[in-house]
Amino acid sequence: MQRLLDFLSAYRVVTLTGPGGIGKSALALEVARTLFPAFGGDAWLIELASLSDPDLVLSVVTGVLGLKLGGVEISAESVARAIGGERLLLILDNCEHVIDAAAQLVETMVRVCPRTTVLATSREALRIEGECVYRVPPLEVPSEHWEEPSDVLGRSAAELLVARMRELDSDFSPDSDGLAAIAAICRHLDGIPLAIEFAATRAAALGLEQVASRLDDRLTLLTGGRRTALPRHRTLRAMLDWSYETVLEAEQGLFRRLAVFPGGFTLEAAAAVAGDSTASAVAESMANLVAKSLVMRDASVPAGRWRLLETIRAYGLGTLAESGDAEQITKRCAAFFRDLFVRAAPGSSREAATADLAQAAREIDNVRAAIDWCFSQSGRSGIGVALTAAYAPVWLNLSLTAELRDRAEYALEP
Repeated sequence: MQRLLDFLSAYRVVTLTGPGGIGKSALALEVARTLFPAFGGDAWLIELASLSDPDLVLSVVTGVLGLKLGGVEISAESVARAIGGERLLLILDNCEHVIDAAAQLVETMVRVCPRTTVLATSREALRIEGECVYRVPPLEVPSEHWEEPSDVLGRSAAELLVARMRELDSDFSPDSDGLAAIAAICRHLDGIPLAIEFAATRAAALGLEQVASRLDDRLTLLTGGRRTALPRHRTLRAMLDWSYETVLEAEQGLFRRLAVFPGGFTLEAAAAVAGDSTASAVAESMANLVAKSLVMRDASVPAGRWRLLETIRAYGLGTLAESGDAEQITKRCAAFFRDLFVRAAPGSSREAATADLAQAAREIDNVRAAIDWCFSQSGRSGIGVALTAAYAPVWLNLSLTAELRDRAEYALEP
């Protein structure tokens, strides 16, 4: 909240971005309510979610603001001139499906309306001059190794789940088993507020433990959004369908292939499963998927690594299965990691290098998934044998390094 208030004091346009259900609209409205008493002008909410035609954006803005154009043809310029020097805070909500029209209008208002400030929400940035983009983060989730009740209940994702459960059942109070289920639900749903609200609705009927145990089928399980919500906010699948359908066909193809990586991926790995696409085409599609909040960049790895939130990845795996390409893409993934670790196997010039060990640690979840598939009924055991033989020595070095580090830390304890 404070960061956004600071941004709005320094920039004329602030855009909240992030995947569907992350809470962009709720956050924008709360910021506007906080800012309004001291703003010294009017604040207006302009909802664009229901529009199917970008050409209607200007009409909606004109109608909400009650602008009189005096017979002048409606355009971004005429709307901006009708606003003129009025002091306004405009909340443009859900811009992603009319992004070009919204961007053109906002850029014109910045140029023509010196006292107008825009707070926009969108799954991608407007990409106009002077825009400040804030990526709304997920809620904080409990650690997998929590110890005290406060380690769970003190996390914002758990706070939301408990609050919604108490709205549905005023006597709700989680016991120790319930705390474990709450922690698991929040982690598996990536701290996405809308998904957590769906989980609370189901848990009120089925119990927390039942919901936690069935999250592998979360797209079927998590329904029952608010009756008055937009159709795309009534089920988890509908929310993800909306995001998926707003990207180009080539980007859809890459997105569903990237779902085979449970542990994140590099650009090289993405190119390996993309098939015949050139490296530049893969990079372009990746950039667009990041911009549209379907893929997240992992800033903790300086060399460049990306990932899908687990809920989004589950959706991607479903679309991959529906495409009929799942076996072929999984085979490409397994072959990529086989070749990657054959290059780093003992006897190579990079043997036991620190970079190899770090890479082995980052890819462990991907390697496990690849080996599981290789030795499954539809897998390729030859790839699995080669991958195991190449990865095991690198993993052994990593395990020994970790053991030595742990021993050193133990020896240094008071």
